[in-house]
Amino acid sequence: MTAEASRIEQAEPVHDTVPVSRTTEEEEREFHAAHRADRPPTPDEEALADEHGPLDAEVAQSAKEAAARGAQVKGEGEIP
Repeated sequence: MTAEASRIEQAEPVHDTVPVSRTTEEEEREFHAAHRADRPPTPDEEALADEHGPLDAEVAQSAKEAAARGAQVKGEGEIP
Protein backbone atom coordinates (compact mmCIF):
# COMPACT_ATOMS: atom_id res chain seq x y z
CA MET A 1 0.00 0.00 0.00
CA THR A 2 1.38 3.39 -0.92
CA ALA A 3 1.46 6.34 1.46
CA GLU A 4 -1.14 8.07 -0.67
CA ALA A 5 -3.47 5.07 -0.61
CA SER A 6 -3.31 4.83 3.19
CA ARG A 7 -4.03 8.52 3.79
CA ILE A 8 -7.24 9.28 5.67
CA GLU A 9 -9.35 11.85 3.93
CA GLN A 10 -11.05 14.69 5.82
CA ALA A 11 -14.46 13.56 4.54
CA GLU A 12 -14.20 10.20 6.30
CA PRO A 13 -16.17 9.98 9.57
CA VAL A 14 -14.30 10.18 12.84
CA HIS A 15 -15.16 7.53 15.38
CA ASP A 16 -15.13 8.81 18.96
CA THR A 17 -13.87 6.33 21.50
CA VAL A 18 -14.24 6.18 25.24
CA PRO A 19 -11.41 4.54 27.18
CA VAL A 20 -12.25 1.66 29.48
CA SER A 21 -11.96 2.34 33.21
CA ARG A 22 -8.72 0.34 33.47
CA THR A 23 -7.10 2.71 30.97
CA THR A 24 -8.28 5.79 32.81
CA GLU A 25 -7.12 4.37 36.16
CA GLU A 26 -3.68 3.52 34.74
CA GLU A 27 -3.31 6.99 33.22
CA GLU A 28 -4.20 8.55 36.57
CA ARG A 29 -1.69 6.30 38.40
CA GLU A 30 1.03 7.15 35.89
CA PHE A 31 0.27 10.86 36.16
CA HIS A 32 0.88 10.81 39.93
CA ALA A 33 3.85 8.40 39.84
CA ALA A 34 7.36 9.62 40.50
CA HIS A 35 9.17 10.24 37.23
CA ARG A 36 12.71 9.00 37.49
CA ALA A 37 15.15 6.86 35.58
CA ASP A 38 14.49 3.13 35.62
CA ARG A 39 18.18 2.43 36.28
CA PRO A 40 21.42 4.28 36.96
CA PRO A 41 23.72 5.01 34.01
CA THR A 42 26.16 2.30 33.01
CA PRO A 43 29.92 2.98 33.29
CA ASP A 44 30.03 3.28 29.47
CA GLU A 45 27.23 5.87 29.50
CA GLU A 46 28.96 7.87 32.23
CA ALA A 47 32.25 7.79 30.32
CA LEU A 48 30.55 9.03 27.15
CA ALA A 49 28.89 11.86 29.07
CA ASP A 50 32.20 12.87 30.65
CA GLU A 51 33.89 12.68 27.25
CA HIS A 52 31.32 15.07 25.79
CA GLY A 53 32.36 17.91 28.08
CA PRO A 54 30.27 20.85 29.28
CA LEU A 55 27.21 22.06 27.43
CA ASP A 56 27.42 25.11 25.21
CA ALA A 57 26.05 28.02 27.29
CA GLU A 58 24.01 29.38 24.36
CA VAL A 59 22.42 25.98 23.69
CA ALA A 60 21.67 25.50 27.41
CA GLN A 61 19.99 28.92 27.58
CA SER A 62 17.94 28.18 24.48
CA ALA A 63 16.79 24.88 26.00
CA LYS A 64 15.75 26.64 29.23
CA GLU A 65 13.77 29.24 27.25
CA ALA A 66 12.04 26.54 25.19
CA ALA A 67 11.12 24.61 28.35
CA ALA A 68 9.71 27.77 29.94
CA ARG A 69 7.64 28.51 26.82
CA GLY A 70 6.40 24.93 26.71
CA ALA A 71 5.36 25.06 30.36
CA GLN A 72 3.06 27.99 29.55
CA VAL A 73 1.22 26.32 26.64
CA LYS A 74 -2.45 25.96 27.53
CA GLY A 75 -3.72 23.86 24.61
CA GLU A 76 -2.31 21.24 22.31
CA GLY A 77 -0.37 22.82 19.48
CA GLU A 78 -0.83 26.38 20.77
CA ILE A 79 1.67 28.86 19.35
CA PRO A 80 2.41 31.75 21.72
